[in-house]
Amino acid sequence: MLIALSARRAGSALLLVTGMALVGCASTQATNPQDPYEGYNRAMTSFNDSMDDAVLKPVATAYQTVTPRPLRTGVSNFFGNLGDLWSMVNHALQGNGEKTYNHMVRFTTNTVLGLGGLLDIATEMQVARDKQDFGLTLATWGVKPGPYLVLPFLGPSTLRDTVALPADWWGHPMDSMHPVSHRNTLLGLRLVNTRANLLNATDTLDAASLDRYALMRDLYLKQRDPASRQQNDDNAGRVESFDD
Repeated sequence: MLIALSARRAGSALLLVTGMALVGCASTQATNPQDPYEGYNRAMTSFNDSMDDAVLKPVATAYQTVTPRPLRTGVSNFFGNLGDLWSMVNHALQGNGEKTYNHMVRFTTNTVLGLGGLLDIATEMQVARDKQDFGLTLATWGVKPGPYLVLPFLGPSTLRDTVALPADWWGHPMDSMHPVSHRNTLLGLRLVNTRANLLNATDTLDAASLDRYALMRDLYLKQRDPASRQQNDDNAGRVESFDD
């Protein structure tokens, strides 16, 4: 499931070329103006779901079964702490001084007092997390999302977010980790742990939705809209990141 872990930048180019080539071959009458390639996107969603059912979901289920909850929480906290550093950079690029400072506090506090990030001390201190990536940074700079795209293995995206992927991979602290074998092991653990955390959510989604594809698309597009995110911030009910 991990795409070219030893050469992720090459993998990003492959994803872009593969996705856009398939888009070029797709012919569909879109029902959503933001989803002009719905035929391709539905086919890719089915492919991704099949891969998930065959490989990732069984592995994640086994991981959840054999790994105690406190240990899984520590793993989630560890990767969340690394993500806070990249969120801090993106808040700075967006000119948001307060949230840049908050995420600097989160990262330093959890790294020093939280045993390298295994404990989320900053949340206990009520220092809020607001996950950001380079796609959202481009959005605040006025870059339009472009058409909705479903990428091989990676799932929902937009043209803007797809272009931003190489920057997100390069900017994440794990990208500079050596040796590469250690980095790849952590990437695998992060993938499996994230999928395990979502097992109940995806089961609920499957049971509740008549059109799972349309629901996933609409949720993703709403979450990636800065105006919608700001509205949820104002209502104290911020939409969580769709990175998963």
